[in-house]
Amino acid sequence: MILDAPLEEHLKIIRALSDKNRIRIVKMLEMKPLCVCEITFVLGLAASTTSKHLSILKNAGIIFEQKDGKWVNYHLNRATRNPVLKDMLELIGSRIHEDPVIRSDADKVKHADRTEILKN
Repeated sequence: MILDAPLEEHLKIIRALSDKNRIRIVKMLEMKPLCVCEITFVLGLAASTTSKHLSILKNAGIIFEQKDGKWVNYHLNRATRNPVLKDMLELIGSRIHEDPVIRSDADKVKHADRTEILKN
């Protein structure tokens, strides 16, 4: 396989995906786009920590944000042309779904309601 991007770009992706919480975010965004408050709710981390993780994933091209009214939603970059990122997302998507933490996160994502989260 010929790599289309410079080595540093590939390393940025690998480093971004080398953290448990960032893998959890990727798995959540496989389900649906989420805002920071929903991701923070599921991870159980401080909003600033969640934002840092999102920044790293965005900088690596793994996710992107899209404004929707007053909300900023994060999406998984499924349309990437980077073959390393495509392969990594496919691997994560097919191999990590049975982990108990990932399953718990998936259940929380199904029930996460940003308007309710912000009320609390």
